[in-house]
Amino acid sequence: MGIIVAIDGPAGSGKSSTAKEVARRLGFTYVDTGAMYRTVTLEALRRKVDVKNKNQVAQIAQEITISFKWIEDVHHTFLNDEDVSDKIRSSMVADMVSQVSAIPGVREVLAERQRQMAMIDNIVMEGRDIGTNVFPDADYKFYMDADIRVRAHRRIKDYKNIGQDLSIDEIARELQKRDKIDSSRSHSPLKKAKDAIIIDTTDLTFEEQVKKIVTIIQH
Repeated sequence: MGIIVAIDGPAGSGKSSTAKEVARRLGFTYVDTGAMYRTVTLEALRRKVDVKNKNQVAQIAQEITISFKWIEDVHHTFLNDEDVSDKIRSSMVADMVSQVSAIPGVREVLAERQRQMAMIDNIVMEGRDIGTNVFPDADYKFYMDADIRVRAHRRIKDYKNIGQDLSIDEIARELQKRDKIDSSRSHSPLKKAKDAIIIDTTDLTFEEQVKKIVTIIQH
């Protein structure tokens, strides 16, 4: 097993963009676990499966193939052989992903796949339970967070990129709802690992938050 860098935190804290750049600078493989849960959610919506049917949703997680690929410096997510990078960022998927993520069977399937990825290479993996559940013995653990309205502002661009125009208040409410579901679920809730280093990105530039993490790892 290679070096494992675990970056956890709520949506909009900056962990995805930061994790990608940290991985690029270190020459590590980047794994977006949030995209994996979003992909399962998208497939459940497509099959018109009620997310309350935990067994059926867990079966979907087992059946589908999720893979990542860099295309012209952009990280893409594939569902089987289809590029679903934009589709998994829709507000419909965002509204349902926390419920799908709370299903123990789904988390078990995806956590096992995430562990298999770490057998191959040095990785930077970001999510909500990487340092607490997937890799409790990770070499480096970080927990990123930021003020709710700062997080909402960051999400506006994501929605505009896929043609959805949501207000700051609407996004903030969605984030608060996700935070509550993610931190209160019984299986692998969102929480800071006891030995994780907190990175509050509220007042940090992108370069500052990347540098903080890279500097810690390189020293």
